[in-house]
Amino acid sequence: MATYVFKLPDIGEGVVEAEIAAWHVAPGDTVAEDQHLVDVMTEKATVEITSPVAGVVQSITGKAGDRIPVGSDLIVFETDVAAVEKKPAMAEAKPAPTLVEPGPAPALAARPAPNAKPVATHRGRPLASPAVRLRALEKDIDLSNVPGSGPAGRITHADLDAFIAGGGRLAVSGGRRKRTTVTEVPIIGLRRKIAERMQLAKRNIPHITYVEEVDITALEELRQHLNAQYADRPKLTLLPFLMLALVKALRRVPQANAHYDEAGGKLLQYDAVHIGIATQTDAGLKVPVVKHVEALDIWQAAAELARLADAARDNRAKADDLSGSTITISSLGKLGGIVSTPIVNLPEVAIIGVNNAVDRPVVRNGQIVIRRMMNLSSSFDHRIIDGADAANLVQEIKGLLEQPAAIFIE
Repeated sequence: MATYVFKLPDIGEGVVEAEIAAWHVAPGDTVAEDQHLVDVMTEKATVEITSPVAGVVQSITGKAGDRIPVGSDLIVFETDVAAVEKKPAMAEAKPAPTLVEPGPAPALAARPAPNAKPVATHRGRPLASPAVRLRALEKDIDLSNVPGSGPAGRITHADLDAFIAGGGRLAVSGGRRKRTTVTEVPIIGLRRKIAERMQLAKRNIPHITYVEEVDITALEELRQHLNAQYADRPKLTLLPFLMLALVKALRRVPQANAHYDEAGGKLLQYDAVHIGIATQTDAGLKVPVVKHVEALDIWQAAAELARLADAARDNRAKADDLSGSTITISSLGKLGGIVSTPIVNLPEVAIIGVNNAVDRPVVRNGQIVIRRMMNLSSSFDHRIIDGADAANLVQEIKGLLEQPAAIFIE
């Protein structure tokens, strides 16, 4: 037998360190070649590292949330001599087709090593051995409330003992159990990247938010008609109409379709309209980008939007799918509420926020009628977009959505 030191491979172009997201092995574990060892995250992508050899894990470096340099010791294995002789100390990076980026800012695609693959975020019941589960069942403890200290958050007997000793299991009083558990949730990986980007945007950009209500009754009638008439084509939601309306509205306020280069003191104003669509996934907020919306018809926009949203939710989105936006649309659908204050996505200067659409009474020609109403809550970088410009853009969008035929007229 021999000792083999596996170093953190070069997992991205220009990347010098990676953050440990989750360990899936522990010292003493026996692993097979290509077995999933650890999830790591860089500025560009989240990848999983697999084992270059078969053997026994002697030691690991770091815990979830720690950052370690590329080329530093990651895992020490006990393995056979032949495996050591045929394996390099650190794998050489090679291109890979699929990555998951933490944010929409333009970036070069990372190049994972041969032992790196895209990571899927797993959600389900807590990780624990059958013996731990039996003890928890006997003591009437919900394991979802027990913090785990093992690899990938696995709950051990020691974790269960600490939970009970800390008062996590209390006697039932009056038929209802008191809740006293405080669970520490490390802010790591994609969640930390999102936090850092939001903090940077909010700190650096003087936001102005403009809210306007839109009567989308005619638009909703047109949408339903088109879906019924062309059932064989991609299903139309509100967003493709909004995307095409935004393209037309930007002709009036072109400085809203831009990146602000603060360091260079210049505005990069784009003719192409690449719209980022803020999408909530199990792994956190991602912004897939529909490219060249100015060249798409309503069906093409709907198809590309559906493809990118599905890829983002399933962690199949490529690096190019998640970068290069020039302006962003943020929509929570039925959870959109009445008003929101979206944060501009650096280095962009505008974000269009979509709130929930509801039927409510409004006054039309002196009569109270029921209309389909929706608010647009849009934020802008006030260094670039004046209040009048913000109002002009939103009013232009409002006019197009309220008279949807105008969207399709050049």
